[in-house]
Amino acid sequence: MKASAFVYPWDVNGDPQAPARLAALGVAQATLASAYHSTRALTPRHPRHRIVTAEHAAVLYPPGAHWAGRTPRPYPSGDWAPGDAFGEAAAAFAEVGLDVHTWVVLAHNSRLGADHPDTSVVNAYGDRYPWAPCIAQPATRAYLTGLAAEAAVRPGASGTELESLGWYGLAHLHAHDKTAGVGLGDAGQYLMSLCFCPSCREGYGAQGLDAGELAATVRAALEPVWRGAPSDGGWAGVEKLLGEETAAATRAWRDEAARTLQEAAVRAVRDAAPEGFQVLLHADPVSYHCGANAGVDPAHILSVADGVVVPCTGGPALLTPFAREAREAREAQDVPENRPDAVLAANFTVVSGMGGSPGTLAADAAEARRLGATELRLYHAGLASDGDLEAVRSALTAL
Repeated sequence: MKASAFVYPWDVNGDPQAPARLAALGVAQATLASAYHSTRALTPRHPRHRIVTAEHAAVLYPPGAHWAGRTPRPYPSGDWAPGDAFGEAAAAFAEVGLDVHTWVVLAHNSRLGADHPDTSVVNAYGDRYPWAPCIAQPATRAYLTGLAAEAAVRPGASGTELESLGWYGLAHLHAHDKTAGVGLGDAGQYLMSLCFCPSCREGYGAQGLDAGELAATVRAALEPVWRGAPSDGGWAGVEKLLGEETAAATRAWRDEAARTLQEAAVRAVRDAAPEGFQVLLHADPVSYHCGANAGVDPAHILSVADGVVVPCTGGPALLTPFAREAREAREAQDVPENRPDAVLAANFTVVSGMGGSPGTLAADAAEARRLGATELRLYHAGLASDGDLEAVRSALTAL
């Protein structure tokens, strides 16, 4: 199985040994960040630093002049990734024979929400989520499609992996996060992630809902949860809280907004890219889920993109819906002639301190392959300890 490891430019630039170290793991590809959110990252082997603080979401290359005068527009990075940090790292990987794909984070940007609050998701209580741009707003959609094309198609890259190309909601590893005091469950998370900005209010209206009444219904449905009542899981729990018809109408609006954005972003990347450029999405097969792995309809997304990157740490079960759709498309010969079979990349965390299990990677990968995975993604070569990387090397050798 082809394997790729995620990496940041600051893991590589200034460390002459980093590219060869990555290649020695047995990976064929580096999935290298070109647009990323704010973070504080460990760099355990870098000769010049041990901690990098990326203060805000930024592009890790000089943004194009065409953004001048536009709002919103990408933020350039600070001293954590100066100049064309992506280009410098990509060139270093090319020298050791590694393929490079861009890693592009889209609808996750706290700086954007702080500077332009009106771009953010607004919950039923009127609280804004600055980390979560509302993907239904026309100006935000135009920004995200433009960013997807520019950040994806960088010199030295032969493909891209688009993260957060869908709804972001309440769940978010924010600075000193203190939101776990009440067990919201899957249904509560959905209700707390519904957006009530002007664009979404209009969207609910098109589905036959009164946005003000919907917000009141959401607040009333959550009252028992705040008092400690358990929240039922899954979509059935959402239907119980909102009523089946209301729940379906909210999902129809949100699914439409996500699907059309995904179509537009992938189309923008393809228009900007050379022939054969691969486009993958980080994806969850449950369309109402929010987060970095965007909730998608598997059949739809596999008809739009070249494949998906699926979270498999803790178990590869999320691969199954994608594998089933890919198989049915092949059997029905419903695959474009100029496109290869869908890529189903199983994404495993290999950093022990972040809940990963590099020691079981060979067995985990074998199970993922049995369920339909065609490739591996390893999160994250720059963050992992030497011991974790040695376990990865041994696993890839065994595979």
